[in-house]
Amino acid sequence: MSSQVTPTTISNSSSLLRDAQVVLRIFDHIDNKTTDLGDTVWTEPVANYISQDRLDAELDLIKRRFVVFCPSLALAKTGDFVARSSAGVPLIAVRAEDGTAKVFRNACRHRGVKLADGQGCKRALVCPYHGWTYGLDGRLKNIPDEDGFPGFESNDNGLVPVACKEVGGLVYVRQDNSEAAALVDDNILGLIPDDFELIETTETDVEANWKIHLESSLEGYHIRSLHTKTFYPRQYDNLTVVEAFGENNRIAFPYQTIEKLRTKPRENWSTNGCLTYVYHLFPNVVVSTFPNCIQVVALEPLSPNKTRQHSYLLGRGTRDDDGKPDAMRQSILEGQAFAKTGAVEDLSVVLSAQQGLNSGANEHLTFGLFESAIGRLHACLRDEIG
Repeated sequence: MSSQVTPTTISNSSSLLRDAQVVLRIFDHIDNKTTDLGDTVWTEPVANYISQDRLDAELDLIKRRFVVFCPSLALAKTGDFVARSSAGVPLIAVRAEDGTAKVFRNACRHRGVKLADGQGCKRALVCPYHGWTYGLDGRLKNIPDEDGFPGFESNDNGLVPVACKEVGGLVYVRQDNSEAAALVDDNILGLIPDDFELIETTETDVEANWKIHLESSLEGYHIRSLHTKTFYPRQYDNLTVVEAFGENNRIAFPYQTIEKLRTKPRENWSTNGCLTYVYHLFPNVVVSTFPNCIQVVALEPLSPNKTRQHSYLLGRGTRDDDGKPDAMRQSILEGQAFAKTGAVEDLSVVLSAQQGLNSGANEHLTFGLFESAIGRLHACLRDEIG
């Protein structure tokens, strides 16, 4: 693709373009060898990647906002739970008996031991240390040998709740109860289709700052250089449609199969199999669409140079009567295997960039007009943190 591009206005409205409008914009870029451009070049101090004080401020930001904890499909039935940490705080999300999602601080009120780890399904939450038992609504239901705790008020010592909302198939949590905490953006309603199910959950530690890791998902400027034999033969180099909604971004990465839509009536256009949408839900979550599946990734900062990636793969695939993946599910898993090959390439440069932070070569990193979504990430962090 030619490096000669002309500016295209990037949407700053609260509403996103319809699929047909995105496709038309992509066709315009293909025909004119252009791409969406930002307004300015952004420079980000290297100190903001390696400073513990800056990381502490970012963790405080994650705590005071509604951020994605897990997809609703991870809590598909009563008793399903997801137990993991967010901003260093152990939390547990459960599907209560009344059908709502509830989130609690994952600590027994007796001695603070975690009630569970990972994912599973329980009729009650039982502390492994002394057997204190809590209902799915967080109420303390049983203390073994309760007479050993005279005057202890069970009604006042249920699990400590954390504010949560379910919006568009995602469970959001907010650890800070202050009035200033940000609300969930309504633009993401309906992000997860009703007929999807949870296919796979993975957890990976990455030896890099969470922003370095996130940045690799927010631009297509590197497609030809880095993904020479994976994504580039199927996609376009440096061709994206970038939209802003609130502090969030949506980036459309078209596949070359989008050309088949030129000969179809516009009312029959479907972007499934023709592009990937990457939704960056500020500050630390990415939701990516692929053919017949969606991946939800929450990045948990562990230190200035370490990140835990929580990934949830959702799709239309089901299993047959023998419990084996059906054709759709198998196709999704094969497609994700290909995507993971490209992700390995991304990870290699993420780790390299992290090492480069400590080289002393740069006082700041530079993000050009092609990388406007990254510039917005840092601008929003600056505005929130100061």
